[in-house]
Amino acid sequence: MKKLVAYFSASGVTKKAAQQLAKTAGADLFEIKPLVPYTHGDLDWTDKRSRSSVEMNDLASRPEIAERLENMAEYDTIFIGFPIWWYVAPTIIHTFLESYDFSGKTIVPFATSGGSGFGRTVDVLKPLCSQTAKWMPGKLLNRTSDKAMKEWLASIK
Repeated sequence: MKKLVAYFSASGVTKKAAQQLAKTAGADLFEIKPLVPYTHGDLDWTDKRSRSSVEMNDLASRPEIAERLENMAEYDTIFIGFPIWWYVAPTIIHTFLESYDFSGKTIVPFATSGGSGFGRTVDVLKPLCSQTAKWMPGKLLNRTSDKAMKEWLASIK
């Protein structure tokens, strides 16, 4: 059973969680990088005209991804990580989910957050990919210990 940890990280926090998860789960790692990298100003959620604010307020927004993972078919379980923005996943995660066939695969979302929980994230993401994908409950991985990470992984088998 081959596993992949695919993640988007704007500030590096989710990247650290993804690296820890990949190491603990024995999974390959893939960074979901935007074709146009986000600047500090782009991420200013207090500015309604910032790129992240504009994207998150547009349900049709699909930021382009810089690289495609060519061997997605090889993976059985895909952990998808992202920071929580406006109580949901950033729209680049929508782009990622709509770019591959997840039929028959297990998808395990994880996130990092400065204060909010998963909210309705999984409800928004599920319809974006195959009906035969099996979604597992998501988990916030903010500064998660190795022991807690192992316990979580054992619970989702």
